[in-house]
Amino acid sequence: MADTVVVVGAGIAGLACAVRLRENGVPVRVLEASDGVGGRMRTDVVEGFRLDRGFQVFNTAYPEVRRLLDLRSLHLRPFASGVVVYDAGRRERVMLPWRHPSYTLGTLFAGIGSPRDKAALVAMTARDMAAPPSRIRTGAERTTLDELRRRGISDTMIDRLLRPFLAAVLLERDLETSSRYFHMLWRSFASGTIGVPALGMGRVPALLADRLPEGTVELERPVREITDDGVRTASGETIAARAVVVAADPTAAAALVPGVEAPAMRPVTTFYHTATSSPMREPVQIIDAQGVVADTIVLTDAAPEYSPDGRALISTSVLGVHGDADEPRVRDRLAEIYGHTNGWRHLATYAVPEALPAMPPPLRFRQPVRLGPGRYVCGDHRDTGSIQGALVSGRRAAQAVLDDLRALDARRRIAAVPESQP
Repeated sequence: MADTVVVVGAGIAGLACAVRLRENGVPVRVLEASDGVGGRMRTDVVEGFRLDRGFQVFNTAYPEVRRLLDLRSLHLRPFASGVVVYDAGRRERVMLPWRHPSYTLGTLFAGIGSPRDKAALVAMTARDMAAPPSRIRTGAERTTLDELRRRGISDTMIDRLLRPFLAAVLLERDLETSSRYFHMLWRSFASGTIGVPALGMGRVPALLADRLPEGTVELERPVREITDDGVRTASGETIAARAVVVAADPTAAAALVPGVEAPAMRPVTTFYHTATSSPMREPVQIIDAQGVVADTIVLTDAAPEYSPDGRALISTSVLGVHGDADEPRVRDRLAEIYGHTNGWRHLATYAVPEALPAMPPPLRFRQPVRLGPGRYVCGDHRDTGSIQGALVSGRRAAQAVLDDLRALDARRRIAAVPESQP
């Protein structure tokens, strides 16, 4: 139907856009090239285990999450609010004291930096939690590394705690990410609850898709071309549309829409292992100060639903693109971190070459979503590389479509009014 809006891509940005359009009475069709919704946020079931396509976490502090989703429906399984740092054979536990008061003393004496470092880190955290997001978004900008040093944090603490922690989140160890985004991220981790849905991260896009009428999302329908009147699919079918929103991944979006530049993307590989029992027995993320791995966690200590029969599921992420041949090297490091890997079994390897957009300065938090008459784009590459950024970009694109359609309809109504006779 020509009055329909076509959304290309059923990732969370495209689904968020489609939900907002439908809520405002606009017919919409979502065309997805793959066999399921979610884009980079999908969960597979392998031998009964739930495997997210790359380790991801859900953060309740994201405002757009609360606007769009019923958090109770996610059945979020929280992680501990803090990390364990593995460094030169030692484990140092660093926990948020307002969430885990029993670990306050241990965190205070953790060998991750001097008392001055820890005071500077506390001061920075308090400042970020108190500052309104608008002030952070418009504050002075530099690289994260330069910003941490300006806040009085020594290279010792940066290398032992902040670099490995941020490498696991931002997928880069040079700390070249914009300081503006870093502060927004730090604020969200300090104030929100981090975890995974009981049924996997794929539950997030599934809940969004459930809010659309049956048949709205059409799977295995790749779009080859954006036309003057709509889109042309890979099968050659032409679909007319009043507007087209490209919500594909950045590389595909750049190929479909002139004027969209695909950002550099950060790669990561996640290795999944199973064990008869948990080697940790608590849902806490372990980060590697030496960077052999980025992070590792026993997912079933937080979400036992990820396992079909009580066995442990361990997720380990490594920066870059790797394959099964790299698993023995990863396993050797895990044996050092956990003490042993006896009886572990390698279940799967997920290499994600384009996991996260790079966000160096200068960073634009709100890149244009309106590209021309009837042409729009959304995705985390238009805002920030996060669930929050993807959802916000979907809302912004939908609002741009609604504004333009209403303006066009108003002009048509005016043009249809007969001129008064003298």
